[in-house]
Amino acid sequence: MNSTYAMVAKTQFGLEQILAEELHQLGAQEVEAHNRAVSFKGDLALMYKANLCLRTALKVLIPINKFRARNEAQLYDGIKKINWGEYLEKDGRLVIHTSLKSDFFNHSQYVSLKSKDAIVDQFREKYGERPSIDLTHPDLSIDIHINKDEVTVSLDSSAESLHRRGYRTDSTLAPINEVTAAGMIMLTGWNGEGNYYDPMCGSGTLLIEAAMIAKNMPPNLKRAQFGFERWKNFDPMIFSQVREDAIAAIRESKANIIGSDKTFKAIDISRENITRAGLDEDIKVSNKRFEEVKGPAGGGLMIINPPYGERLPIDEIGAFYKMMGDQMKKEFDGYDVWVISSNIAALKMTGLAPSKKIMLFNGALECRYHKFEIYRGTRDKKKLAAQEAEGQETGETSSEETPQN
Repeated sequence: MNSTYAMVAKTQFGLEQILAEELHQLGAQEVEAHNRAVSFKGDLALMYKANLCLRTALKVLIPINKFRARNEAQLYDGIKKINWGEYLEKDGRLVIHTSLKSDFFNHSQYVSLKSKDAIVDQFREKYGERPSIDLTHPDLSIDIHINKDEVTVSLDSSAESLHRRGYRTDSTLAPINEVTAAGMIMLTGWNGEGNYYDPMCGSGTLLIEAAMIAKNMPPNLKRAQFGFERWKNFDPMIFSQVREDAIAAIRESKANIIGSDKTFKAIDISRENITRAGLDEDIKVSNKRFEEVKGPAGGGLMIINPPYGERLPIDEIGAFYKMMGDQMKKEFDGYDVWVISSNIAALKMTGLAPSKKIMLFNGALECRYHKFEIYRGTRDKKKLAAQEAEGQETGETSSEETPQN
Protein backbone atom coordinates (compact mmCIF):
# COMPACT_ATOMS: atom_id res chain seq x y z
CA MET A 1 0.00 0.00 0.00
CA ASN A 2 1.19 3.55 -0.72
CA SER A 3 2.25 6.00 2.00
CA THR A 4 -0.58 8.39 1.12
CA TYR A 5 -4.12 7.09 0.89
CA ALA A 6 -7.35 8.28 -0.65
CA MET A 7 -9.90 7.66 2.08
CA VAL A 8 -13.64 7.99 2.66
CA ALA A 9 -15.25 8.58 6.05
CA LYS A 10 -18.89 7.55 6.16
CA THR A 11 -21.37 9.46 8.31
CA GLN A 12 -25.07 10.19 8.73
CA PHE A 13 -27.19 12.60 6.73
CA GLY A 14 -26.81 16.16 7.98
CA LEU A 15 -23.40 15.66 9.59
CA GLU A 16 -21.25 15.85 6.45
CA GLN A 17 -19.97 19.42 7.00
CA ILE A 18 -19.25 18.76 10.68
CA LEU A 19 -17.21 15.68 9.71
CA ALA A 20 -15.37 17.65 7.00
CA GLU A 21 -14.38 20.26 9.59
CA GLU A 22 -13.19 17.52 11.95
CA LEU A 23 -10.97 16.13 9.19
CA HIS A 24 -9.55 19.58 8.41
CA GLN A 25 -8.61 19.93 12.09
CA LEU A 26 -6.86 16.54 12.03
CA GLY A 27 -4.74 17.69 9.09
CA ALA A 28 -6.46 15.79 6.27
CA GLN A 29 -5.85 16.93 2.69
CA GLU A 30 -8.28 17.37 -0.23
CA VAL A 31 -11.32 17.15 2.05
CA GLU A 32 -14.61 17.03 0.13
CA ALA A 33 -18.12 16.47 1.52
CA HIS A 34 -20.54 14.14 -0.26
CA ASN A 35 -23.90 12.62 0.65
CA ARG A 36 -23.37 10.78 3.97
CA ALA A 37 -19.61 10.68 3.37
CA VAL A 38 -16.47 12.82 3.21
CA SER A 39 -13.49 11.98 1.00
CA PHE A 40 -9.94 13.01 1.96
CA LYS A 41 -6.28 12.07 1.71
CA GLY A 42 -3.63 11.38 4.31
CA ASP A 43 -0.92 9.04 5.53
CA LEU A 44 -1.03 5.98 7.77
CA ALA A 45 -0.91 8.09 10.94
CA LEU A 46 -3.90 10.13 9.78
CA MET A 47 -5.88 6.95 9.12
CA TYR A 48 -5.17 5.81 12.68
CA LYS A 49 -5.98 9.27 14.05
CA ALA A 50 -9.24 9.46 12.08
CA ASN A 51 -10.46 6.20 13.60
CA LEU A 52 -9.43 7.24 17.10
CA CYS A 53 -10.51 10.88 17.10
CA LEU A 54 -13.40 11.48 14.69
CA ARG A 55 -16.67 12.00 16.55
CA THR A 56 -19.07 12.00 13.59
CA ALA A 57 -17.62 9.18 11.45
CA LEU A 58 -19.14 5.70 11.24
CA LYS A 59 -16.39 4.12 9.15
CA VAL A 60 -13.07 5.03 7.58
CA LEU A 61 -12.71 3.24 4.25
CA ILE A 62 -9.70 2.89 1.92
CA PRO A 63 -10.90 2.45 -1.69
CA ILE A 64 -8.55 0.09 -3.55
CA ASN A 65 -10.33 -0.40 -6.88
CA LYS A 66 -13.25 0.72 -9.02
CA PHE A 67 -14.68 -1.06 -12.02
CA ARG A 68 -17.95 -1.47 -13.90
CA ALA A 69 -20.11 -4.58 -13.71
CA ARG A 70 -23.60 -5.35 -14.97
CA ASN A 71 -23.72 -9.05 -14.23
CA GLU A 72 -22.20 -11.61 -11.86
CA ALA A 73 -19.46 -12.65 -14.32
CA GLN A 74 -18.18 -9.07 -14.62
CA LEU A 75 -18.39 -8.67 -10.84
CA TYR A 76 -16.45 -11.91 -10.27
CA ASP A 77 -13.74 -10.94 -12.78
CA GLY A 78 -13.36 -7.44 -11.35
CA ILE A 79 -12.95 -8.72 -7.79
CA LYS A 80 -10.56 -11.48 -8.84
CA LYS A 81 -8.24 -9.03 -10.65
CA ILE A 82 -7.37 -7.34 -7.35
CA ASN A 83 -4.20 -8.74 -5.79
CA TRP A 84 -5.70 -9.90 -2.50
CA GLY A 85 -2.42 -11.39 -1.31
CA GLU A 86 -1.26 -7.80 -0.74
CA TYR A 87 -3.87 -7.38 1.99
CA LEU A 88 -4.56 -10.87 3.40
CA GLU A 89 -2.61 -13.98 4.34
CA LYS A 90 -3.56 -17.20 2.55
CA ASP A 91 -4.95 -18.66 5.78
CA GLY A 92 -6.47 -15.35 6.92
CA ARG A 93 -10.05 -14.53 7.84
CA LEU A 94 -12.26 -12.07 5.98
CA VAL A 95 -15.75 -10.61 5.96
CA ILE A 96 -17.50 -8.74 3.15
CA HIS A 97 -20.21 -6.11 3.55
CA THR A 98 -22.13 -4.90 0.49
CA SER A 99 -24.42 -1.92 -0.11
CA LEU A 100 -26.38 -1.51 -3.34
CA LYS A 101 -28.12 1.14 -5.39
CA SER A 102 -28.34 -0.67 -8.70
CA ASP A 103 -30.78 -2.15 -11.20
CA PHE A 104 -28.19 -4.77 -12.15
CA PHE A 105 -27.81 -6.32 -8.70
CA ASN A 106 -30.70 -6.89 -6.32
CA HIS A 107 -29.30 -8.77 -3.33
CA SER A 108 -26.36 -7.54 -1.28
CA GLN A 109 -25.71 -10.98 0.23
CA TYR A 110 -25.43 -12.51 -3.23
CA VAL A 111 -22.87 -9.88 -4.25
CA SER A 112 -20.90 -10.63 -1.07
CA LEU A 113 -21.03 -14.37 -1.85
CA LYS A 114 -19.81 -13.96 -5.45
CA SER A 115 -17.04 -11.61 -4.28
CA LYS A 116 -15.97 -14.13 -1.65
CA ASP A 117 -15.85 -16.84 -4.34
CA ALA A 118 -13.56 -14.67 -6.48
CA ILE A 119 -11.16 -14.01 -3.60
CA VAL A 120 -11.10 -17.64 -2.45
CA ASP A 121 -10.54 -18.91 -6.02
CA GLN A 122 -7.61 -16.51 -6.46
CA PHE A 123 -5.90 -17.85 -3.30
CA ARG A 124 -6.56 -21.49 -4.24
CA GLU A 125 -5.02 -20.99 -7.69
CA LYS A 126 -1.97 -19.15 -6.31
CA TYR A 127 -1.25 -20.99 -3.09
CA GLY A 128 -3.39 -24.12 -2.97
CA GLU A 129 -4.92 -22.73 0.24
CA ARG A 130 -7.81 -20.38 0.92
CA PRO A 131 -8.83 -17.81 3.54
CA SER A 132 -11.97 -18.37 5.62
CA ILE A 133 -15.00 -16.27 6.43
CA ASP A 134 -15.21 -14.85 9.98
CA LEU A 135 -18.14 -12.57 10.73
CA THR A 136 -16.96 -11.49 14.19
CA HIS A 137 -13.13 -11.38 14.22
CA PRO A 138 -11.91 -11.02 10.62
CA ASP A 139 -8.36 -10.08 9.71
CA LEU A 140 -9.74 -8.05 6.82
CA SER A 141 -13.12 -6.35 6.51
CA ILE A 142 -14.04 -5.57 2.89
CA ASP A 143 -16.64 -3.00 1.85
CA ILE A 144 -18.30 -3.27 -1.57
CA HIS A 145 -20.56 -0.50 -2.80
CA ILE A 146 -22.39 -0.68 -6.13
CA ASN A 147 -23.98 2.47 -7.56
CA LYS A 148 -25.71 1.66 -10.87
CA ASP A 149 -22.92 -0.29 -12.61
CA GLU A 150 -19.95 1.21 -10.74
CA VAL A 151 -18.39 -1.10 -8.17
CA THR A 152 -16.17 0.42 -5.48
CA VAL A 153 -14.09 -2.01 -3.43
CA SER A 154 -12.67 -0.66 -0.16
CA LEU A 155 -10.82 -1.92 2.88
CA ASP A 156 -12.67 -1.07 6.08
CA SER A 157 -10.06 0.25 8.51
CA SER A 158 -12.63 0.55 11.32
CA ALA A 159 -14.29 -2.89 11.03
CA GLU A 160 -16.88 -2.45 13.76
CA SER A 161 -18.80 0.83 13.37
CA LEU A 162 -17.12 3.78 15.11
CA HIS A 163 -20.32 4.67 16.97
CA ARG A 164 -19.52 1.71 19.24
CA ARG A 165 -17.27 3.67 21.55
CA GLY A 166 -16.95 0.95 24.16
CA TYR A 167 -18.51 2.82 27.08
CA ARG A 168 -22.13 1.77 26.59
CA THR A 169 -23.05 -1.83 27.29
CA ASP A 170 -26.57 -1.14 28.54
CA SER A 171 -29.14 1.34 27.29
CA THR A 172 -32.66 2.56 27.79
CA LEU A 173 -35.53 1.68 25.48
CA ALA A 174 -34.60 4.12 22.68
CA PRO A 175 -30.89 5.02 22.92
CA ILE A 176 -29.54 7.65 20.56
CA ASN A 177 -26.57 6.68 18.39
CA GLU A 178 -23.24 8.02 19.71
CA VAL A 179 -22.35 9.56 16.33
CA THR A 180 -25.77 11.23 16.16
CA ALA A 181 -25.31 12.54 19.70
CA ALA A 182 -21.87 13.98 19.01
CA GLY A 183 -23.11 15.55 15.78
CA MET A 184 -26.11 17.11 17.54
CA ILE A 185 -23.81 18.78 20.07
CA MET A 186 -21.32 19.97 17.46
CA LEU A 187 -24.10 21.39 15.25
CA THR A 188 -24.98 23.80 18.08
CA GLY A 189 -21.53 25.37 17.90
CA TRP A 190 -20.97 24.74 21.61
CA ASN A 191 -17.45 25.67 22.73
CA GLY A 192 -17.25 23.03 25.49
CA GLU A 193 -17.59 25.55 28.32
CA GLY A 194 -20.36 26.76 30.64
CA ASN A 195 -23.64 25.04 31.45
CA TYR A 196 -24.80 22.02 29.47
CA TYR A 197 -28.07 20.36 30.47
CA ASP A 198 -29.80 17.17 29.25
CA PRO A 199 -33.17 16.84 31.05
CA MET A 200 -34.12 13.51 29.41
CA CYS A 201 -30.73 11.86 29.51
CA GLY A 202 -31.78 8.21 29.08
CA SER A 203 -28.61 6.10 29.01
CA GLY A 204 -26.42 9.21 29.14
CA THR A 205 -25.08 9.22 25.58
CA LEU A 206 -25.47 12.97 24.98
CA LEU A 207 -23.92 13.74 28.36
CA ILE A 208 -20.91 11.50 27.72
CA GLU A 209 -20.33 12.86 24.23
CA ALA A 210 -20.59 16.43 25.58
CA ALA A 211 -18.05 15.69 28.32
CA MET A 212 -15.62 14.15 25.83
CA ILE A 213 -15.92 17.25 23.63
CA ALA A 214 -15.35 19.51 26.64
CA LYS A 215 -12.22 17.52 27.60
CA ASN A 216 -10.99 17.04 24.01
CA MET A 217 -11.05 13.31 24.77
CA PRO A 218 -10.80 10.98 21.74
CA PRO A 219 -14.21 9.30 21.43
CA ASN A 220 -12.81 5.88 20.58
CA LEU A 221 -10.11 5.66 23.24
CA LYS A 222 -12.04 2.83 24.95
CA ARG A 223 -12.37 0.69 21.81
CA ALA A 224 -10.91 -2.79 22.15
CA GLN A 225 -9.60 -2.93 18.56
CA PHE A 226 -9.82 -1.31 15.13
CA GLY A 227 -9.85 -3.20 11.84
CA PHE A 228 -6.47 -1.82 10.75
CA GLU A 229 -4.76 -3.46 13.74
CA ARG A 230 -5.10 -6.83 11.97
CA TRP A 231 -3.80 -5.59 8.61
CA LYS A 232 -0.53 -6.85 7.13
CA ASN A 233 0.88 -3.30 7.05
CA PHE A 234 -0.15 -2.34 10.59
CA ASP A 235 2.55 -0.22 12.25
CA PRO A 236 2.17 -0.48 16.05
CA MET A 237 4.79 2.20 16.69
CA ILE A 238 2.93 4.80 14.63
CA PHE A 239 -0.39 3.87 16.24
CA SER A 240 1.15 4.04 19.72
CA GLN A 241 2.44 7.56 19.00
CA VAL A 242 -0.97 8.63 17.67
CA ARG A 243 -2.61 7.39 20.88
CA GLU A 244 -0.03 9.07 23.10
CA ASP A 245 -0.45 12.40 21.31
CA ALA A 246 -4.25 12.19 21.54
CA ILE A 247 -4.13 11.36 25.26
CA ALA A 248 -1.67 14.22 25.89
CA ALA A 249 -4.15 16.65 24.31
CA ILE A 250 -6.92 15.81 26.81
CA ARG A 251 -7.71 18.84 28.99
CA GLU A 252 -9.64 19.66 32.13
CA SER A 253 -13.30 20.33 31.46
CA LYS A 254 -14.58 23.89 31.87
CA ALA A 255 -18.20 22.78 31.46
CA ASN A 256 -20.91 22.20 34.04
CA ILE A 257 -22.52 19.08 32.55
CA ILE A 258 -25.79 18.02 34.16
CA GLY A 259 -28.35 15.37 33.28
CA SER A 260 -31.66 14.22 34.67
CA ASP A 261 -34.38 11.72 33.83
CA LYS A 262 -37.75 10.80 35.29
CA THR A 263 -36.92 7.09 35.72
CA PHE A 264 -34.53 5.60 38.27
CA LYS A 265 -33.55 2.90 35.77
CA ALA A 266 -32.32 5.48 33.26
CA ILE A 267 -30.25 7.24 35.93
CA ASP A 268 -28.71 3.94 37.05
CA ILE A 269 -27.78 3.07 33.45
CA SER A 270 -26.41 6.59 32.87
CA ARG A 271 -24.17 6.34 35.92
CA GLU A 272 -22.84 2.95 34.83
CA ASN A 273 -22.03 4.25 31.35
CA ILE A 274 -20.50 7.47 32.71
CA THR A 275 -18.27 5.44 35.02
CA ARG A 276 -17.26 3.14 32.16
CA ALA A 277 -16.31 6.22 30.12
CA GLY A 278 -14.18 7.49 33.03
CA LEU A 279 -16.21 10.69 33.39
CA ASP A 280 -17.61 10.47 36.93
CA GLU A 281 -15.96 13.75 37.91
CA ASP A 282 -17.30 15.59 34.88
CA ILE A 283 -21.02 14.73 34.79
CA LYS A 284 -23.75 15.01 37.42
CA VAL A 285 -27.07 13.15 37.03
CA SER A 286 -30.21 13.03 39.14
CA ASN A 287 -33.76 11.69 39.09
CA LYS A 288 -36.19 14.49 38.12
CA ARG A 289 -39.27 14.94 36.01
CA PHE A 290 -39.02 17.61 33.31
CA GLU A 291 -41.59 19.70 35.17
CA GLU A 292 -39.07 19.95 38.03
CA VAL A 293 -35.91 20.91 36.14
CA LYS A 294 -34.30 24.33 36.34
CA GLY A 295 -31.36 25.63 34.37
CA PRO A 296 -28.28 26.69 36.36
CA ALA A 297 -27.85 30.46 36.42
CA GLY A 298 -25.92 32.14 33.66
CA GLY A 299 -27.54 30.56 30.61
CA GLY A 300 -26.04 27.83 28.49
CA LEU A 301 -27.00 24.96 26.22
CA MET A 302 -29.77 22.39 26.66
CA ILE A 303 -30.36 19.52 24.23
CA ILE A 304 -33.54 17.44 24.49
CA ASN A 305 -34.35 14.10 22.89
CA PRO A 306 -37.99 13.80 24.05
CA PRO A 307 -40.49 11.00 23.36
CA TYR A 308 -41.71 11.34 19.77
CA GLY A 309 -45.10 9.77 20.49
CA GLU A 310 -46.08 9.41 16.85
CA ARG A 311 -48.54 6.64 17.71
CA LEU A 312 -50.27 8.77 20.36
CA PRO A 313 -53.11 11.22 19.67
CA ILE A 314 -51.70 14.67 18.83
CA ASP A 315 -53.56 16.28 21.74
CA GLU A 316 -51.88 13.87 24.19
CA ILE A 317 -48.30 14.20 22.92
CA GLY A 318 -49.00 17.85 22.09
CA ALA A 319 -49.81 18.54 25.74
CA PHE A 320 -46.41 17.10 26.71
CA TYR A 321 -44.58 19.30 24.18
CA LYS A 322 -46.57 22.34 25.35
CA MET A 323 -45.44 21.58 28.90
CA MET A 324 -41.86 21.40 27.62
CA GLY A 325 -42.19 24.81 25.99
CA ASP A 326 -43.72 26.32 29.13
CA GLN A 327 -40.91 24.93 31.31
CA MET A 328 -38.27 26.23 28.91
CA LYS A 329 -39.72 29.75 29.05
CA LYS A 330 -40.07 29.60 32.83
CA GLU A 331 -36.78 28.05 33.93
CA PHE A 332 -34.23 28.34 31.10
CA ASP A 333 -33.84 32.05 30.48
CA GLY A 334 -30.65 32.73 28.54
CA TYR A 335 -30.37 29.17 27.19
CA ASP A 336 -30.17 27.92 23.65
CA VAL A 337 -32.45 24.88 23.69
CA TRP A 338 -32.22 22.31 20.88
CA VAL A 339 -34.93 19.68 20.49
CA ILE A 340 -34.86 16.67 18.15
CA SER A 341 -38.09 14.90 17.20
CA SER A 342 -39.66 13.01 14.31
CA ASN A 343 -43.04 14.46 15.31
CA ILE A 344 -43.25 17.77 13.44
CA ALA A 345 -46.79 18.50 14.61
CA ALA A 346 -45.78 18.00 18.25
CA LEU A 347 -42.76 20.30 17.89
CA LYS A 348 -45.11 23.13 16.93
CA MET A 349 -46.98 22.64 20.20
CA THR A 350 -44.05 24.02 22.22
CA GLY A 351 -45.38 27.51 21.50
CA LEU A 352 -41.88 28.65 20.56
CA ALA A 353 -40.56 29.74 17.19
CA PRO A 354 -37.34 27.96 16.17
CA SER A 355 -34.47 30.16 15.03
CA LYS A 356 -32.93 27.23 13.17
CA LYS A 357 -34.15 23.91 11.76
CA ILE A 358 -31.96 21.02 10.66
CA MET A 359 -32.95 17.68 9.17
CA LEU A 360 -31.31 14.67 10.85
CA PHE A 361 -32.00 10.98 11.28
CA ASN A 362 -32.32 9.20 14.62
CA GLY A 363 -31.86 5.63 13.44
CA ALA A 364 -34.30 5.19 10.55
CA LEU A 365 -36.55 8.03 11.74
CA GLU A 366 -36.42 11.30 9.81
CA CYS A 367 -36.30 14.06 12.41
CA ARG A 368 -36.17 17.82 12.76
CA TYR A 369 -33.61 19.38 15.06
CA HIS A 370 -34.91 22.76 16.21
CA LYS A 371 -33.09 25.56 18.00
CA PHE A 372 -35.08 27.72 20.42
CA GLU A 373 -33.49 30.85 21.91
CA ILE A 374 -35.09 31.39 25.31
CA TYR A 375 -35.53 34.93 26.65
CA ARG A 376 -37.14 36.16 29.85
CA GLY A 377 -40.93 36.44 29.61
CA THR A 378 -43.26 35.40 26.82
CA ARG A 379 -42.69 37.00 23.44
CA ASP A 380 -45.83 38.26 21.82
CA LYS A 381 -47.60 35.98 19.36
CA LYS A 382 -47.34 38.40 16.43
CA LYS A 383 -43.54 38.44 16.78
CA LEU A 384 -43.45 34.65 16.94
CA ALA A 385 -45.65 34.33 13.86
CA ALA A 386 -43.55 36.86 11.94
CA GLN A 387 -40.33 35.04 12.85
CA GLU A 388 -41.80 31.71 11.78
CA ALA A 389 -43.00 33.16 8.46
CA GLU A 390 -39.62 34.78 7.83
CA GLY A 391 -37.87 31.49 8.59
CA GLN A 392 -40.04 29.65 6.05
CA GLU A 393 -39.33 32.24 3.37
CA THR A 394 -35.57 32.23 3.87
CA GLY A 395 -35.15 28.45 4.16
CA GLU A 396 -34.02 28.79 7.78
CA THR A 397 -30.36 28.06 7.03
CA SER A 398 -30.99 24.37 7.56
CA SER A 399 -29.20 21.34 6.21
CA GLU A 400 -32.51 20.05 4.86
CA GLU A 401 -32.42 22.97 2.41
CA THR A 402 -28.73 22.54 1.59
CA PRO A 403 -28.01 20.57 -1.60
CA GLN A 404 -26.10 17.37 -0.87
CA ASN A 405 -23.23 16.35 -3.15
